[in-house]
Amino acid sequence: MTARKPVPPADAVAADAHWQAKLAKLRARTRPTVTLTICDDEDLKQEAATARFMEQKAKAAAEAAPSDKTLQAAVAEAEKRLTEAQAALDEASIPLRFQALPRDAYKELIAAHPPTEEQVGEGYDYNPDTMGPILIATACLDPITEEDARAFLTEWSQGEAESLLKVALSVQRKERMDMGKG
Repeated sequence: MTARKPVPPADAVAADAHWQAKLAKLRARTRPTVTLTICDDEDLKQEAATARFMEQKAKAAAEAAPSDKTLQAAVAEAEKRLTEAQAALDEASIPLRFQALPRDAYKELIAAHPPTEEQVGEGYDYNPDTMGPILIATACLDPITEEDARAFLTEWSQGEAESLLKVALSVQRKERMDMGKG
């Protein structure tokens, strides 16, 4: 025989200040967001990556000899170089922010764009050709229109178009929860 956990009266639960605070936090949550950053300048990307590596290397050396003023100065110089490289990269980059749709809206969108027989065979549960531009335009927090999205999916390279659609899809399935350990 399994013992049942007692159920507290609803009035007591409603009056519990801790539960009310937790419930308020749960209700105030925003839907997940992700950012896709686009930068066509490979030199700036490489410069920022190199600056990041050099900063890490300088910090590791300085940690090994904390009293060495030359190494401390090298850390400061590496941090300055990284800040400048990152600023240049940020200036040349185009960030696009995407937010998950409400679950019902996402399910309706999928239902409105059923896959073709060929797409079903490829494992799709929606038609990416018809749904993709709408999802991108709807999920993007920046003012991308459906026409813009359709043009990007058509004109960009295969990999870049797939990345654009992938980010709009991935935010719909993004989890910010942890089952906990123990």
